[in-house]
Amino acid sequence: MKRSEFQRGVLVGLLIGEGSFGGDGHKPGVQLKMAVRHEQFIRFVHSICPGSKLYGPYDHGGREYFLLHIRGQALAELLTDVADDIAALDSHAGARLARMRRLYGV
Repeated sequence: MKRSEFQRGVLVGLLIGEGSFGGDGHKPGVQLKMAVRHEQFIRFVHSICPGSKLYGPYDHGGREYFLLHIRGQALAELLTDVADDIAALDSHAGARLARMRRLYGV
């Protein structure tokens, strides 16, 4: 999917601020958790990350949220689009992303 500059900017900022870079021990993945009050926004993010999976809403410990998982080809395409920008803008998020890539050979 060819993302617009706006869409890329949204993803870069969101991943820097809210992204969890990791995996399940076998495959790498990025997770985003957002409160249900941001449903419209997380559905937009889901729509610009084809192949990602949106789960929820969940209610856990008094918090209601959606969970977006980005793995496989969707993750590869996302990283092609935004990894360099994340690393250039935020060294902490860039290091988390680099660690995930190293651990999983991405």
